[in-house]
Amino acid sequence: MTVSPADDATAARGRILDAAYDLFAQRGIRAVGIDEVIAQSKVAKATLYRHFPSKDDLVLAFLKNREQRWTFGFVEAESRSRGTTPEEQLLAIFDVFHDWFHGAGFEACSFINVLLEMGPDHPAGAACVKHLANIRGVVAGRARDAGLREPDEFARSWHILMKGSIISAAEGDTKAARRAKEMASALIEQYRA
Repeated sequence: MTVSPADDATAARGRILDAAYDLFAQRGIRAVGIDEVIAQSKVAKATLYRHFPSKDDLVLAFLKNREQRWTFGFVEAESRSRGTTPEEQLLAIFDVFHDWFHGAGFEACSFINVLLEMGPDHPAGAACVKHLANIRGVVAGRARDAGLREPDEFARSWHILMKGSIISAAEGDTKAARRAKEMASALIEQYRA
């Protein structure tokens, strides 16, 4: 069976994104050169640039991929499956984090890392601000479903706990998610209608 040019192009794009995902998530944006992505994805330089005209385009695609894999495919889906009520699903975020923090692949939050590395005025930093707002939107939606007051304000406070626990875990605090979950329970009580 022969592979069509479209299938081959899709496969090459996928290899590039997979390589970029691994490299950028582990080491950041500036520390990874395009040649390293090309070598790891086993594509020609022209192939990479056909799919991603610049490194910024590749970084933006990585961030979008990260949101699909991590925000929606992992944190949102996994926490939803671990709770039967919106409140349980909110608290389950920190159970998911606890497992993530103790896993071999813990690399902190790419959105936080890239935002700090590139700054909010860089296209990648601005994209991170948007992606972080999207997870806050998930939290606000659950807060609304739970009948909590001021769901958007609640989500901003909740998000501070999420981001703070990630940073604490990166510092080596193995109980960061558990600590954040305790504070999150108090926050839910504070915002009950």
